[in-house]
Amino acid sequence: MSRPTVLITSATGRIGRELVARLAQAGDFTVRACYFSEDKVEMLKSLGADEVVKFDLSDPATWDAALDGVSAVYSASLDPMLEGHLNFSKELGRRKEAITHVVRISCMGADTNTASYDADTHASRPGAAVPLMLQHYWWGEKSLIDEGLNVTALRNNFFMNHLLKTDCEEIESKGTFSNPLGHIRNSFVATRDIAEAAAVVLTEGPARHGNKFYDITGPAPQNMAEIATDLGRAMNKDITYVPQSMTDFEADFGSTRAEFFEYLTNGFYTRCSPDFYNLTGHKPTSYYDYLTTKGASGETGLEELWQGNLWKKGEDAMKDAVK
Repeated sequence: MSRPTVLITSATGRIGRELVARLAQAGDFTVRACYFSEDKVEMLKSLGADEVVKFDLSDPATWDAALDGVSAVYSASLDPMLEGHLNFSKELGRRKEAITHVVRISCMGADTNTASYDADTHASRPGAAVPLMLQHYWWGEKSLIDEGLNVTALRNNFFMNHLLKTDCEEIESKGTFSNPLGHIRNSFVATRDIAEAAAVVLTEGPARHGNKFYDITGPAPQNMAEIATDLGRAMNKDITYVPQSMTDFEADFGSTRAEFFEYLTNGFYTRCSPDFYNLTGHKPTSYYDYLTTKGASGETGLEELWQGNLWKKGEDAMKDAVK
């Protein structure tokens, strides 16, 4: 019997390549992995992708070939690419008789289908709204739901390595990193765990996971001193956290990113969800274990830390998306 085909968008990303490797190893799907840059093709093939296809959310001309014969879609997109995703959702809706399941990467905090978030009501600061980036994540889910698709959303906590990628040079040269989070603990999540949850959801299918929304977190909330200790153990060097004001952080990354980080400073992401355990049967990966062990794609978290990143100091990556 022929295997169903799953399309993995953002397949070269941290979650995407883990998912490609996991699904390829399991063998339940024909894995069609998307690439944007030609130099990523061989990497995707080495992870076990059965097919690779050019895909660009901003170029609808690439969508037909990507979606031909597909019955399930893993949907993830960079934060500034929301408009492209909203348009792609409409295309998926036009194909909903063929596409039986969409798994969307999202974030906790702004949904209105399973909770009652008011976009104008901040969790902790009077007179402010829910951070725009969280609203964007919900709009990404809602666009698929509104098309009548069978949707599973993985609402993730902040990624473990996302926290430090902007400080790689300082970590290497000075043994320091800085941000405004200080003593506040957050249950940061390993991207490989998100991929494992996505693999389970896709494999078990929409009959079990359609119209389900899972919060994926780490196994323990950690503060910055504890993060520094784990990173230092993994690197075998002293790593020190240097406190940063929110004003300076906003100057580095822009107001949209800063208002999201404000939620990381007020306890909103402290809790540890049981959803990953309920999906997989085991606890999420700790930060130290993530750094020091290999995922399905063959990389440790420490190796992945030094790879590319959307966010760069001195640049507001969300400037255009806000418009």
